[in-house]
Amino acid sequence: MIEAFKAELVAQGLDTDIDTRGTGCPGFCERGPVVVLHPEGTCYLQVTPEDVPEIVEKTLKGGEIVTRLLYEDPGTGERATCECDIPFYAQQQRTLLKSNIKVDSRSIDDYLAIGGYTALAKALFDMSPETVLEEVKKSNLRGRGGAGFPAGRKWEGSRNAPADAKYVIVNADEGDPGAFMDRALLEGNPHSILEGLIIGGYTIGAREGYIYVRQEYPLAVENIRFAILQAEELGLLGENILGSGFSFKVIVHKGAGAFVCGESTALMTSLEGRVGEPRPKYVRSNVKGLWGKPSVLNNVETWANIPLIVNRGADWFTKIGTKTSTGTKIFSLVGKITNTGLVEVPMGITLDEIINGIGGGIPNGKKFKAVQTGGPSGGCIPADMLHLQVGFDELTAAGSMMGSGGMIVMDEDNCMVDVARYFINFLTEESCGKCVPCREGLRQMHRILTRICEGNGKEGDIETLEELSGCAIDASLCALGKSAPNPFLSTLRYFRSEYEAHVNEKRCPALSCRGMVSYWIDPEKCRGCRICMNKCPEQGIEGGKKEIHVIDQEKCDRCGVCFEVCPERYDAVVKISGAPVPPPIPKEERIIVTAGGQ
Repeated sequence: MIEAFKAELVAQGLDTDIDTRGTGCPGFCERGPVVVLHPEGTCYLQVTPEDVPEIVEKTLKGGEIVTRLLYEDPGTGERATCECDIPFYAQQQRTLLKSNIKVDSRSIDDYLAIGGYTALAKALFDMSPETVLEEVKKSNLRGRGGAGFPAGRKWEGSRNAPADAKYVIVNADEGDPGAFMDRALLEGNPHSILEGLIIGGYTIGAREGYIYVRQEYPLAVENIRFAILQAEELGLLGENILGSGFSFKVIVHKGAGAFVCGESTALMTSLEGRVGEPRPKYVRSNVKGLWGKPSVLNNVETWANIPLIVNRGADWFTKIGTKTSTGTKIFSLVGKITNTGLVEVPMGITLDEIINGIGGGIPNGKKFKAVQTGGPSGGCIPADMLHLQVGFDELTAAGSMMGSGGMIVMDEDNCMVDVARYFINFLTEESCGKCVPCREGLRQMHRILTRICEGNGKEGDIETLEELSGCAIDASLCALGKSAPNPFLSTLRYFRSEYEAHVNEKRCPALSCRGMVSYWIDPEKCRGCRICMNKCPEQGIEGGKKEIHVIDQEKCDRCGVCFEVCPERYDAVVKISGAPVPPPIPKEERIIVTAGGQ
């Protein structure tokens, strides 16, 4: 896209007057690519290279708006010219993400132009390490990686721990399905994380920092490494930073994609070059962590908040959010939602404001059913709790968690038993296998849930799942195992009737579980178009043209293709669960008779 703009600007003689920038993720994934034209702030959505000549000719040269590329409100039809007028953006409070679309992620000059590294200079020359620590503590910044532990208290433990070496670490091992918050920040504004890390090192007395990033994020790795080189060239990193006497170096370490390495001790074990497995926390990592030394581990978003707190002060930060959950939080809003993408909102906002306000509600006229927060180890929150405030303590009390910020929306077609099965399967595969309650307990939970979804559940299965959950919570070694039963426990808490229907009635209320669903063609609606018959992979549908079609239930593998391809105007294929399929009508009665005859 950038190359298309550069070529067109040259072709139209504007290359010396107009500058182009490839920026980080703007967040509105549903409507990307996004192009913003400054200084007017005109925002075009879903731009393709073919649109570039028209934009240059009409807008950049003629000052005319290309209306078709503007955001159009699906309800009113009104169009928004500027980014700030688009409901998706207008209802957010973007403190971290707002720079993503302002700076070239490969340009330290761009970062300096928006005030980058002024917080570092302020900390080094105007504040003592103790003063910085007090400001972070006063801000009540809680770790954005999941647990929500106060960053200031963690830093204080490391600062006060006597040691000949200390470390600060960025946890960028983002492994939650559908989550890409850390990736967007690392790719779009890597200097903000780097600046926060250097300030953290100065505060606790560390001379060395690590950025642990999963190798599946090649652009993030490339951009953060480039940022390190740029900072070193300008004396913002390395020996005697800005002549302050403080020296600090940063090393990028690529993880192998193990979900368990998001856990602090497993991550540090991996950094040491060993298998990424958790260890018992008899002593906290901030006192005895990497190579047995005091180590502060925070995730990407936590570190990115540090320069803002140092520059603007803790009082500014605490005015955002709630008393116990301050500041903003970035969520990846995905699933059955109209507007997918990254959203940054103040803590304390309700789920309803995020899902129906910023997210635009559920598409295709479907009903909202639940939202899963906190990643695979999080929980599912039902529709009657949309009023719930989004905060660390509130989500935990509801049986879920903040996690790193994943938010997966589900509609009426989602089976909550199958949702639990899916996430338990993910966690089973990602278990390091070190402790029995997690390794064997999750495996057994997955077997039972799979059996239930296949229509083979039996009396006592639900109670067994509850018992296995309690064992994993009480006896697992690390937080992954202790929180792994959450998908089951939360769905059981709010959707017990679905479990009971699966086990007792052999019925899936959401008509989702393949093993419990049958398909039948309504003879009153079928028009013999043969579309379903031609698409059936098992050749299990009988019927000629203008002849009522019939599904051979012995051949049917319940794939649902017939249901998907049946024209909406006919709506002849019916899903059935927990009830017998009506018997096929005799062949001699299958001729379709219309008003005009056969």
